[in-house]
Amino acid sequence: MRIAIYSAFFSPTSITYIKTVIEYLSANGHHFLLVDRMKKHLGQEGEKYTYFTDNVTLEENVDFLFSVGGDGTLLRSIAVIRDTKIPILGINAGRLGFLTSVKRDTLKEGFDLFFQGKYTLVERSLLEVTSKEPSEALQEFGFALNEVTINRKNTTSMLRIDTKLDDHFLTSYWADGLIIATPTGSTGYSLSSGGPIVTPSSKCFVVNPIAPHNINMRPLIVPDQTAFEISVEGRGNTHLLSLDSRILTLENGNNISIRKAKFSA
Repeated sequence: MRIAIYSAFFSPTSITYIKTVIEYLSANGHHFLLVDRMKKHLGQEGEKYTYFTDNVTLEENVDFLFSVGGDGTLLRSIAVIRDTKIPILGINAGRLGFLTSVKRDTLKEGFDLFFQGKYTLVERSLLEVTSKEPSEALQEFGFALNEVTINRKNTTSMLRIDTKLDDHFLTSYWADGLIIATPTGSTGYSLSSGGPIVTPSSKCFVVNPIAPHNINMRPLIVPDQTAFEISVEGRGNTHLLSLDSRILTLENGNNISIRKAKFSA
């Protein structure tokens, strides 16, 4: 089996767990690649390993990707694999580890079970985001596993978030922000904002306003084939757009399109 090892943060703790993963794979004769940013953190030992830089390299060389870190690292790894259909195994070296499967204190046991074939592959739907005005960041990493969130920037005033579903006007949310969550993300920010819990296999998305002015504005569940078109206005000139843990600044009035991605995680 060929494994890619990915991490986004390289604290001393993370490097310790990365080295543990490398040692296990080496001792058991498994071929592996490392994300190129790891090289400088591994010292002389890092010179003997093979590295990858993008999803093209991954598609040609690996069967699984091991994401070493917390939930944020796992979410970033999805932007790396994109549509290669490479499964991800999350290894928790971070804080929460809600999405990761292998815990830091049971690494060897978890790997033993994995290489014995005692695992289940689960597909999770993703959101894809584009904007009317070109955005290099969205073109490169315009995907989210948990949620896409629109939020205020540098103001305490509410936003007006004009929302269309499949080209039909839904409403203008007067609120601090708006969350579009996948079933996976329904237990995250959306849940903290009063949204429902949705089972991961459900074919739907959650539309959830953040602190709406109208208390009758409740969370809404829509089919996952729904296409969203959103335009934001406010007293400032810009607002924040979050895709999981990645945050962008967009100009108000820039139409944002959100839909189910053509590939899953």
